[in-house]
Amino acid sequence: MEHILQFNPQQKGQRAVAIWLLIGVAMIIVQILLGGITRLTGSGLSITEWEVVTGTLPPLNEAAWLEKFSEYQQTPQFRLLNTDFNLPDFKFIFFWEWFHRFWARLIGVVFLVGFVYLSAKRYLKREMVNPLLILFVLGALQGAVGWIMVASGLTGDAVYVKPTRLALHFVLAIGLLCYTFWFALQLLVPARERINSGPVKKGIWLILGLLTLQLLYGALMAGHKAAAVASTWPTINGAWYPDGMGSHQPWLINFIDNTITVHFIHRNLAYLITILIIVWYRKASQEPLSVVAKRYLRWPLLIVVIQVLLGILAVLTSKEIIPNRWGSFEWMAQIHQLTAMFLVLSLVGMLYLFSARRQQA
Repeated sequence: MEHILQFNPQQKGQRAVAIWLLIGVAMIIVQILLGGITRLTGSGLSITEWEVVTGTLPPLNEAAWLEKFSEYQQTPQFRLLNTDFNLPDFKFIFFWEWFHRFWARLIGVVFLVGFVYLSAKRYLKREMVNPLLILFVLGALQGAVGWIMVASGLTGDAVYVKPTRLALHFVLAIGLLCYTFWFALQLLVPARERINSGPVKKGIWLILGLLTLQLLYGALMAGHKAAAVASTWPTINGAWYPDGMGSHQPWLINFIDNTITVHFIHRNLAYLITILIIVWYRKASQEPLSVVAKRYLRWPLLIVVIQVLLGILAVLTSKEIIPNRWGSFEWMAQIHQLTAMFLVLSLVGMLYLFSARRQQA
């Protein structure tokens, strides 16, 4: 990142805006990781209300803790799954959900304070205003979808949030991350470092499209806890095409609600994306590359290999899952999620570098 900064020919104001945006990128990455921890610890339903302002502070005395615990005891998750929970157990899961929400608020504060400061310094140009407004709207939308997701696990006999809403929440977070990163790249990367290559750019779009689908299925894997249904590799429980993939009715529901089908699609999409990135890399390396493109061209290839290996390790360690205990699988799942974000950002960076206007080529 420091290397890119030295290529920036823009004025001090643009650098300040870019650094502010990159701080936002880092904070969004942390927020997504906190979401993963919240999911893996089963903490997401511990706070039963969406208190935008008053929920900033956690309970500050024993009476307040007991009140929050009483509210949690009315949820299906407690009544059907965590009936043995005591107050210390509740405090543990409450912390992760509270911290996840607190960090989201902190991101909002950082963006708002930065916006006011940069506006006062007159560093924000007119053409930056609309993208920044979109950024704020996307952030607010993400918070609203997060609550809709949580609410899906507080009624009926649900003990977890609905996997489809978890997937939507996750993909929207990745979209916010990419949008912020792209905005920063516009301020950091000089025009001379960008080239126009239609075939290479189309290849990146194809990979990003499949990767978006893969992220959706990764979230469905998490929501359905589908890693553990086939903790074997390279086959899926001894078969390349496992039984039961079309067992749900109506048939289309298998693609989002059948754990073995979700597992099969997620695993094989990973292979397809890896092959496409290898082909793309060979094609892109034949282009007349800029200095920055040469330096970072290998990143998607290296990251996707690491990502596949982490996915395999996550599957193999899923047999060791112990409820309410952090172990090898949880570490693999978290690192797998982090690497997925790096892979997306590396491809977004490549898309930006290979998407110069024709007159700049």
